[in-house]
Amino acid sequence: MTSAPDFVPDYLKPFIANQDASLYTSMDHASWRFILRASRDFFAKHAHPKYLAGLEETGISSERIPLVSEMDEKLRRFGWRAVPVSGFIPPAVFMEFQSLGILPIACEMRTIEHLAYTPAPDIVHEAAGHAPIIADPEYSAYLRAYGEISRKAIFSYQDMGVYEAVRNLSIVKEDPKSTESDIARAQSQLDAAVAAVTFASEATYMARMNWWTVEYGLVGSLSDPKIYGAGLLSSLGESYHCLGPDVARQSLTLDCVNTAYDITKPQPQLFVAKDFHHLTKVLREFSEGMAFRTGGKTAVEKAVQARTVCTVVLDSGIQFSGVVDSFREADGKLAAIRLSGPTQLAYGDRELPNQGPTYHREGFSTVIGKLRGMDKSPAFLTDSELAKLDTGGMTVLEFASGVRVVGKITGKVRQDSRLVILSFADCTVTHGTDILFRPEWGTFDLACGEGVVSVFGGAADRKAYVAQTGGFRQSPMNPKSNLTPENRELNDLYARIRILRESPAIGADGLVRDLADCAAALDRKYPDDWLARLEVLELLAGRANPPPASVELERSLRARLSEIRKLSRDRDEMIARGLALLERGSS
Repeated sequence: MTSAPDFVPDYLKPFIANQDASLYTSMDHASWRFILRASRDFFAKHAHPKYLAGLEETGISSERIPLVSEMDEKLRRFGWRAVPVSGFIPPAVFMEFQSLGILPIACEMRTIEHLAYTPAPDIVHEAAGHAPIIADPEYSAYLRAYGEISRKAIFSYQDMGVYEAVRNLSIVKEDPKSTESDIARAQSQLDAAVAAVTFASEATYMARMNWWTVEYGLVGSLSDPKIYGAGLLSSLGESYHCLGPDVARQSLTLDCVNTAYDITKPQPQLFVAKDFHHLTKVLREFSEGMAFRTGGKTAVEKAVQARTVCTVVLDSGIQFSGVVDSFREADGKLAAIRLSGPTQLAYGDRELPNQGPTYHREGFSTVIGKLRGMDKSPAFLTDSELAKLDTGGMTVLEFASGVRVVGKITGKVRQDSRLVILSFADCTVTHGTDILFRPEWGTFDLACGEGVVSVFGGAADRKAYVAQTGGFRQSPMNPKSNLTPENRELNDLYARIRILRESPAIGADGLVRDLADCAAALDRKYPDDWLARLEVLELLAGRANPPPASVELERSLRARLSEIRKLSRDRDEMIARGLALLERGSS
């Protein structure tokens, strides 16, 4: 495991990657440079005003791919930190980082073939997309609030299936060794995972809000909005067209969570927020209906449907975390709750001694509600009242729901003057003729409380839960280089061009001669490469009294670029924008 910064919690450290700058090729740096130059040019007019200033404030240069460590130093001024990760990480993990004010930055660099857009997380998306707008205080506050709320969202097992399929597709698409059949197979797997989704979880709704704000958000007026979403800020292709007449605009409301999205296609509509404060208002409005705020039977039903680790919180403050398997009710009120698999009991998000998932490895069940004839929850029983319920060494708790607990009390846990756990030996729990717990099953730990006040996704004490169960599981994915045997010589050409650009001492005749050699090599072996030719043109353009050889070379390069433009719409658009930058002398 890569050494992780001290500010990262232990349970998140396995996701920290090593940003090895040596893996970035000259082609990568040229791609980055083109994206940033084109972005600065376009977004100067069409992005939120903070974008350009934010690039400088977060340590992002046009000339080279940034180091996450440098960005981390800059982001600290805004109350944020940055860490390197590799590729897709689980949504719950990403939100966990974000809730802590940590921006995970994928280290990979997109290939030239996917320069306009890639569905995979990469350093363009994370660094040049997310980071600059964080420098705006109101947006930063929204992002932090979103992370804090989304980490409480309930994820479903179906969400995880879609996530794994999306992650796999992004890996396959960015792998230069992948064939068309590999990509088609990965796409079919994603289609199957999406088709298998039968309900929208809280995490699904939160993901949609994230998509229409953080990733693809517009801000300002409907007639003249500005771009702030990282997905648009990092997509040279989609951002260029998203403000045109073919993309519908809607005012941002809570209803955005009912609009699904497809990461593989341009979005047919976008949502416009009045300002960044508006984002937080819509977020808070949505959170009012989430299980962590509403509690009760509906919240427990969401957890049962999800079949993922959730935390149930009772009014006494006791928390139990695990996969909520089922519940019982009587007279319309919750009477008992059962969890399967490793379960943790906690209070105030701290695991209680000897009440972790290692101890409750087979599951956990409890009874909730008021006691019959006493009109109070067990949480408020005094020691003297408990003593009165003891008959011959056996304590009998009769609940108003009809559930009956009979056993020998072997332990009590109190927190803030409330009884939160009663432990029983030789215990039998019944509800009518149904037996809910038998003495031979071991100790029965009763989580004391009258009702469920909150249910949220994940464990209460995540560090302790993950340490004992493995928690967030994902196969490791190491950062990779885009250098292949097939593009090695082409990369060497890019390196030569970069050296020429950074060596101002070369005379005009010598520069033209060297650039002509590069162009000749491109013509011989790489007739369809456009970016290197644009870089050569950039070095030739704008010179007073250019020698004849320079004029002829420029003519030849432009002629070849005109042919390359015919190969695809994306290349046509990228080359056109690159030529426009040269005409304007943009740098």
